[in-house]
Amino acid sequence: MSASAPLWVQWLAAALIVIGSLFALAGALGLVLLKKGFQRLHPPALASTCGAWCISGAALAYFSALERAPALYVWLIPILLAITVPVSTLLIARAALFRQRQINDPDVPPPLRVGPPPGS
Repeated sequence: MSASAPLWVQWLAAALIVIGSLFALAGALGLVLLKKGFQRLHPPALASTCGAWCISGAALAYFSALERAPALYVWLIPILLAITVPVSTLLIARAALFRQRQINDPDVPPPLRVGPPPGS
């Protein structure tokens, strides 16, 4: 006989998984449908991270109820995502900025000036 989590925990986990999947789908659609590189940064970074938090919350609720103890190891994935997503987003933004400057896009600000301020 195998142990099972209570029905309300199963429903909570299922709802969180569905919500997290919808967040991930929204992030993927935003990545595909938006045209410019700078616009494509936000949907995957924000929506997919929210989706990962929801799915991790579902896993936390389910495995904590199953083991009858807090399953804190589940939080390792969203914590690592919270660390790596901003770094990768910054790198993608810098690459997009570099590409836009190479084609002389008038909407992109000029690079910061390195050295002493003018007039000194």
